[in-house]
Amino acid sequence: MRRAIALLALLFTLPALAVEPSEVLADPALEARARTIGQALRCVVCQNQSIDDSAAEVAHDMRRAVRERLTAGDSNDQVFAFMVARYGDYVLLKPPFKTGTLVLWLGAPLLLLLAGSALLLAARRRQRAGLAAPQPLSDEERRRLDELLATARCHPERSEGPLRQSERSLGLRPRDDS
Repeated sequence: MRRAIALLALLFTLPALAVEPSEVLADPALEARARTIGQALRCVVCQNQSIDDSAAEVAHDMRRAVRERLTAGDSNDQVFAFMVARYGDYVLLKPPFKTGTLVLWLGAPLLLLLAGSALLLAARRRQRAGLAAPQPLSDEERRRLDELLATARCHPERSEGPLRQSERSLGLRPRDDS
């Protein structure tokens, strides 16, 4: 039981191990800035994971580039500008609201509105067309259904479908579907 708990705890710490010790800057202030920037940048391989949490090789390269820019004296905004110039607005976990990113910001709400409108229109058409629930079976239909079901239960060989009948007529051994 202790081993299972230890393994579970280790699994939860894996994202924290994404930043390798060799990447950590000696200056704690610069390292804190690098971590803040790393949490705001998206790994281009891992989709919705920050480069700080990702263990992908591309994320490693991105973290190294961020730290190089910071040690060269760039401000946080300059580092973000560098990464956006290199990877596009997609690299930002919170992209800016502008014409190039309208799809990112408005795509999901528009899709939701379109789906809701389609469902509403379908419901109205169904209501106008007078489509109601299926009618219950008549007495004659109910009697015929009961006969067919009784025949299928008592004499399964009589209730074979066309596929089974054609298999027998060709001399094939019927398969067991059960």
